[in-house]
Amino acid sequence: MRKAAAALIGFVLAMVLLTTLLLTGFYLLVQAVILALSPLLGEAGAMGLVGFVCVFFLALFFLRLTRPAFSGKRRKEANGKSGSGIDVLRDLIKENPLEAALMAFAVGIAEQGDPRLKSLLLQGGMVLMKRADSGVTDNSAGTGEASAQDNNSPADQGTAP
Repeated sequence: MRKAAAALIGFVLAMVLLTTLLLTGFYLLVQAVILALSPLLGEAGAMGLVGFVCVFFLALFFLRLTRPAFSGKRRKEANGKSGSGIDVLRDLIKENPLEAALMAFAVGIAEQGDPRLKSLLLQGGMVLMKRADSGVTDNSAGTGEASAQDNNSPADQGTAP
């Protein structure tokens, strides 16, 4: 047990140290660029230019993160369907990130206490996975939820908020 705790603490300290070194390196690099551009543009101009370049690269980075991946869509269109259940689950999470996060949070809370709530949440997740697997469109999604609610027992409907 002590070895596992020591390994975990060592890993966390190493990550903190590496992150600190990375951030310090970026800070020193920005200061060096400002110092090098100061004779040409003045200190205010150099800071403005470096700030603009940093914001530009940051915007490009986040734009790249939020841009949809085209290779996965082309591959899926070529194959018709994704093969495994993991791929279906990944696609479902990519299509509905907010719902997936809320579902994970709700399951995490339910894991601590009420087993009936946990089974109800997992049952709802299975309905979503089956719907994604069968390829039901968004127009018929509302009717699928209504039919799933009709299939619940009266005891489950009485406990729902």
